[in-house]
Amino acid sequence: MAVVHDVRTRVSNTTAEPPSRCDATRLRAVLRESLALGVPADHARARGVALVREPRVLSCIGRDIHDRMQWLAPRAASAFARMRDAALVDDIELQVVSAFRSADYQLGILRRKLERGQAIEEILRVSAAPGYSEHHSGRALDLTTPGFAALEEEFERSRAFAWLAANAARFRFTLSYPRDNPHGIAYEPWHWCWHRAKDA
Repeated sequence: MAVVHDVRTRVSNTTAEPPSRCDATRLRAVLRESLALGVPADHARARGVALVREPRVLSCIGRDIHDRMQWLAPRAASAFARMRDAALVDDIELQVVSAFRSADYQLGILRRKLERGQAIEEILRVSAAPGYSEHHSGRALDLTTPGFAALEEEFERSRAFAWLAANAARFRFTLSYPRDNPHGIAYEPWHWCWHRAKDA
């Protein structure tokens, strides 16, 4: 499968392989397993969400805060590179926590949380069900900045969040889960998604 590498991401290891993605057969299996684990059959209708198609091509955007290679769909990767560079001009460092995740990977997250004793309702308030996460699209990423804990509401008090709130739209990134969003997902000031012009 082709891999696009954008030089602006400053990736030193250009031989990195992209993560696996789910084909239609595997996605159906993931959805069946999700139902067996307790995801409600009417989840999509109740939350106002749709199945998310995974991209055929992924572009490496460099390493995250855990030193793992992260990936986005090519146009989203290019937009993020431009946004990250623009933020740096304003002395703002945008750090990646996570980007593309397959439905299979999301199923693993669901399993691990259930194994830790969390209720399915609690899990689905903070994590999208497998097959329905914006991360599957290769257009969404979770961000943080030095001095702030990853994936915590305190990020909204950072200069990075203020910069994103004022500038992300220029690069077609929007905050997906503001407070009281219609999808029933907890407020996530760190989660931003790139949208094509017709979707913006």
